[in-house]
Amino acid sequence: MIIAPSNLEEIMSHHIVAVENLRFSYPDGTAALNGLSFFIGHGESVAVVGANGAGKSTLLQHLNGYLTPQQGLIRIGDFHLNKATLREVRRTVGMVFQDPDDQLFMPTVFDDVAFGPLNLGLPAEEVERLVTEALEDVGALQLKDRPPHHLSGGEKRAVTIATVLAMNPDILVMDEPNTGLDPRARRRLINQLKQFKHTKIIATHDLDLVLDLCERTIVIHDGKVMADGKTEEIFADRPLLVKSHLEPPLRMQGCPRCGEKELGSAIVPPSG
Repeated sequence: MIIAPSNLEEIMSHHIVAVENLRFSYPDGTAALNGLSFFIGHGESVAVVGANGAGKSTLLQHLNGYLTPQQGLIRIGDFHLNKATLREVRRTVGMVFQDPDDQLFMPTVFDDVAFGPLNLGLPAEEVERLVTEALEDVGALQLKDRPPHHLSGGEKRAVTIATVLAMNPDILVMDEPNTGLDPRARRRLINQLKQFKHTKIIATHDLDLVLDLCERTIVIHDGKVMADGKTEEIFADRPLLVKSHLEPPLRMQGCPRCGEKELGSAIVPPSG
């Protein structure tokens, strides 16, 4: 569902994301976004998928104001994104980067998670409560006194999520959240993200993770929206996936011997 610019004023929710005809080119002239439009409502869990270079990361960097539109409109919660609203937008959107080391820079885990709330001017007692709750939510309270650079990949990922949760964001945006995670850490991440009840936007190459977390998927190719719909229907559209340079999730590719495919816990026989 696309919201026209004239209708954006009528929607007052801290949890919505509306993008209209977004275009962006890098200084060398490379066009990264070529007229993207979509609307994400309160509480939706939406995946953004596409091949390398499709424009996913550039899009995500617009959603928390690291980049601002060269053309088009972005509405984040109650604010149209521009230089004057950056502070409010960044309080609304919690961004988890692909590389945890981009977010962890303080001497201890506690200091990293406390950094955001302290910069909001919150009192020390409130900050300590928020840090403790965020670390407990991701199962990492025991790491609070550890230096972040001594942590494993899974531990760093958990702490980066805690740094965002401590800010109480209305919208959670994640770029390749399971990069470098082993299967156990990946499953824990999925369970953690299921507990976040507000709006989630996840850009990832892991289409099986998308099946676990996102009811809706937006496919981007060459900076444009190729498709936007129910995740299972998108992933079942083989011509669309081929055109977008994507492969079906492993659980939908079928057994190489019998041709049956597994979707969730059900075995689905091959069509035809």
